Order: sequence, then structure tokens, then C-alpha cells
Amino acid sequence: MPDLSVVQYNAVDNIFSLTVATMGAAALFLFMARGHVDPEYRPALLVSGLVVAIACYHYFMIRHSWHGAYALADGGYKGTGAAFNDFYRYADWILTVPLLMVELVAVLRLHASKATSLLTRLVIAAALMIALGYPGEVIADPARWNERRIWGGLSSIPFFYILYVLWTELTNSLESQPPAARKLLEIARLVILVTWAVYPIAFALGGTPEALAAKAGTADAAAGIVGAKGVVGLQIGYAVADITAKAGFGVLIYLIARAKSTKTSASEAYATA
Repeated sequence: MPDLSVVQYNAVDNIFSLTVATMGAAALFLFMARGHVDPEYRPALLVSGLVVAIACYHYFMIRHSWHGAYALADGGYKGTGAAFNDFYRYADWILTVPLLMVELVAVLRLHASKATSLLTRLVIAAALMIALGYPGEVIADPARWNERRIWGGLSSIPFFYILYVLWTELTNSLESQPPAARKLLEIARLVILVTWAVYPIAFALGGTPEALAAKAGTADAAAGIVGAKGVVGLQIGYAVADITAKAGFGVLIYLIARAKSTKTSASEAYATA
């Protein structure tokens, strides 16, 4: 692990703390909000709540591992020799990314056969994306930088397939959705596109030759600075993307479910009258 300044260490630590709090609060909100939507949309909120609850646990463990990997010394933070366990994040993704697909398909209320086909394709692609990305993520040898790029490229194939399928399916479903939910689904398309784009950027930040050299403990002073920035950028980028793609998207799922619920529509119509 590269040496970090106090500001760099605290920036990562604080974003981990914020992520734990955000995911926990979102889980409570989504579980408690299930009574405000029609029964057919409650499974979508249940799954969405599970997503952020799982993420809350894993980010708690990630932050704990971060504390163990560094110690304050000589006015900065130096590696203790204990490994920073980044696998917690991939363990989280292998569970939550397929569940994100489930909650979206559930709230769309597509025909059963179409929903099954769509969900099968998305879950398989999500599993491939994560499985292909992890071998590149753990590479710490600067001499294997091109290998990391190859794994990143392979992981990008199912990544872009998921984005394409989600974008086209959300677009195609707009006409069949209630008017009150259409604008929210358009926003959901943009949220998916923008937040998911952060992941390959964060992956690239942690994969510069200098950052890999710092991770391997072979960097010189200048490379160590770049490596520290790479590690900080990687961790902050992933955390911000996870907050938006899970907690933020979960709130959107709730708003869509609420807009599509008949009892909500009836109460709004009554209030308007």
C-alpha cells in the first residue's frame, strides 16, 4: 500500500463512513416504505432494501480493513503490512448487481415470459462482468499492467451489454407505463448510464503503472505520489458510484413503485379534486 497524507487517508475513511451510513439509512427507508405501495410492487422494494443492507455490511468491513492496513506515523499514514481486503467490494457486487437487475425488472411489471428472459440475460452478464473484472483488480505487479488492461477489457464486454439492454428495455417499456412513472423511468435510464460509467473510470485510476508499482512496493518517491492518488481515486470513485447506483437508485425504484400504485394515484386524484 502506498504512503498517504493525512488528508488522503481521511478522505477515503470519511467516504467509507458516509457510505455505511447512507446504505443503512436507505435500507431502513426502503423496508419501511413497502406499505406505501401496492402489493405487486413490494417485492421490488424488498429486493432494493436487501441491496443496500448487503452494501452497508460490506462497506463496514471495507472500512475496518482500511483501518487495519494503515497506521499514523511521521505526520502521515503508512502501510502496516496488513493487506487491505478489496475483495469485500467484489463479494458485495456479486450479490448486489444481480439483485439490482431483479428490483428493476420487478418494478417494471413486464409480462412473465419477457421478464424471465430479460432477468436471465442480465444476471448472467452481471456475473461475467464481476468475475472477469476481479482478476485484473488484484494485480499488483507493474510488469503485468497489460494483463490488467486485458481483464478490464473483457469485463467491459458484459458491462456494455448490460447498459445496452437496460437502456433499450427501459425505452421500450415507457409506452406501457403509467404517465406518472414515465419521467421517473427516463431519470432511471440516466442514473444507470452516468453512475455505471464511474466504475471503469475508477478501475482505470487504480491501474496506472505508477499506482501498480506503489501497490507492489517498488515505486520511487514520485511514482508513490501518483500511486497514492490512484488508490484514493479508486476507493472514492467506487464508493460514490455505489452510493448513487444502490441507495439513489433504490429511492428511484420506490418513487416509480409509488407512482404506479393505484391507491397512491387515487389519493393524489382526490387531493387534486
